[in-house]
Amino acid sequence: MAEIRKEAFGRLSDGREAELYTLRNAQGTEASVTNYGARLVRWQTKDRAGEPVDVVLGYDSVAGYETDDTSMGGVVGRHANRIAGGKVTIGGRTYQLDLNTGSHNQNHIHGGNPGFHNKLWRGEVTNAGLKLTLESPDGEGGYPGNMTVTVLYSLSDANELSIRYEAVSDQDTICNLTNHTYFNLDGFQAPPVLDQTIQIFADTYTWADSESLPDGRILDVAGTPMDLRQPTRIGAHIDDDFDELQMGLGYDHNWVLSAAPDARGLRKAACAASEKTGLTLTCYTTQPGLQFYTGNYLDGTHVGKEGVHFERRSGFCLETQFFPNAPAHPEFPQPLLKKGDTWRAQTVYVLAAE
Repeated sequence: MAEIRKEAFGRLSDGREAELYTLRNAQGTEASVTNYGARLVRWQTKDRAGEPVDVVLGYDSVAGYETDDTSMGGVVGRHANRIAGGKVTIGGRTYQLDLNTGSHNQNHIHGGNPGFHNKLWRGEVTNAGLKLTLESPDGEGGYPGNMTVTVLYSLSDANELSIRYEAVSDQDTICNLTNHTYFNLDGFQAPPVLDQTIQIFADTYTWADSESLPDGRILDVAGTPMDLRQPTRIGAHIDDDFDELQMGLGYDHNWVLSAAPDARGLRKAACAASEKTGLTLTCYTTQPGLQFYTGNYLDGTHVGKEGVHFERRSGFCLETQFFPNAPAHPEFPQPLLKKGDTWRAQTVYVLAAE
């Protein structure tokens, strides 16, 4: 079981204090999480040469996260990713969610304003790891129901960073939580990730339009730049003349995971690797989809840890999820949480040096 230490992480603009919790395992690997947005701030391990590498893009204090507009490192919800028109129908009643994305701000993304990634959670060190709890009131973001959410971060001696999610609501509602960490396996200070490799264990993906909204089609990856079933250099096809990549300005899409779940209910979703550091990052999840995003909208204006400017494509995200715009497509797995039920999901990231 990892040791956990707690320290101050600065103050929010309203004076509230944020905390930083650092989990350290027997290998000396450390993962730091702030209770502001349940955000992963740092994940440092030794590379092939035994040198320490922090593979997470982030900020030095909570002030950076408060002004951040990229969801960096955060737990996003109630609904990760996009919903067309911000409309969901639950039990025959239609709800209007916050409109906060799209060319004319006509769609909903990541739970609206402020979203779980911009709220101060309650932190608690437990025998199982770092437990973070949030109360989301009825009507927040437009969603029905008072929802209680818990996220448990734990770090094993095998460098497995586990994120367990649970949620309950007193009304039927929508729940689709994920983590929005940007990774760079050469270190957060390094150039863009284009020479690192990605492998996604999926035979199909959900086609999305220029607003990144699926239209219900699930297409084969075969014969397209979306075929990442074998380790592929991230930059190999990212700018190909292919509709999905042109509209998304690179990879920013949902893959339908193909691997069968193991005994823990986890399926292998993706594996990224760096030849430079020898680090690999493998992602497992209970969720049906994976959004692979290559930081196409980072533009150098975000100044992070140690004064580093996060340039375009300087990190990638592996967001485990229900499919984007699922409420509009009943044929997709549905992110519905019934009153009194407990919504559960788990994602495990494994960081190793080879």
